[in-house]
Formats: sequence, C-alpha cells, structure tokens
Amino acid sequence: MLSSPAMPALPALPALAAMPALIPGPLAAEEAGVAPATIRKWVQLGHLRAAGKAGRAQLFRLEDVFAAERLARRRTRTASA
Repeated sequence: MLSSPAMPALPALPALAAMPALIPGPLAAEEAGVAPATIRKWVQLGHLRAAGKAGRAQLFRLEDVFAAERLARRRTRTASA
C-alpha cells in the first residue's frame, strides 16, 4: 500500500503559493526600476528591511520593495512642491 493512515497529508499547493517569494537586492532593484545602490540606501534609511538572507546576500519581498519605492516617490514629490 502506498499511503499509511499515520502519515499526514501533504499541504495543498495553494498554501505554498501564498508564501511570498524572496528576491535578491539586484533583482529587486531591477523590478522597481532603480539602481541596486538605491535598494541599499533604502535599507540604511530604514525604508526597507531584508526579509531573509542567502549567504551574504539580502533577500527582499517584492511587495516591500514596491512600498519603499512608493514612499520614496511621495517624499520626492512633497519635497519639490
């Protein structure tokens, strides 16, 4: 028999899809249309936090990167007004 009643069922695939993907800084910068140095600056200023690490590389949630981008654009717009 292939399955045993004592073995738990595997999680459904949609539960895995709900987990946010983590991407490295250079890819996050490319997606946001900014330089990698901008991502590092946002981290220094506290506008963006790394959600994980892969070796020495910081990993970010794409939605966090976009939120930091919106914040930066808002600050630029209000500073020039």
